Amino acid sequence: MKATIAWWDLQHSQQTIESLRDYLKQEGVKPWESVLGMRLKFWISDPKKNLWGAVMLWESAEYMTQPLPPNRATQLIGYSPSIRQCFDVQAMTEGNCIMSNILKQQILL
Repeated sequence: MKATIAWWDLQHSQQTIESLRDYLKQEGVKPWESVLGMRLKFWISDPKKNLWGAVMLWESAEYMTQPLPPNRATQLIGYSPSIRQCFDVQAMTEGNCIMSNILKQQILL
């Protein structure tokens, strides 16, 4: 399993964390829902440092090389991520959190 993290420093972009959050609500998430081999993608931000990013969890490295949805964040921000790193995932677990339990109950209903 692989994990990738991409961070954009928004210092030189006209985009803001708020405008990128609006983009996610309107259109940004849907294209990623059917990507083969991608187990999870979540978007992250650091308002104090003016950073925007994404974390992706892949079943294997092979899936990372397939054609992916257009990277609208790069298009909107105007440049490639300031930092992009790939890691081997050694272990993974999910805690017993309220939201997880709510989602499980909804799936069971």
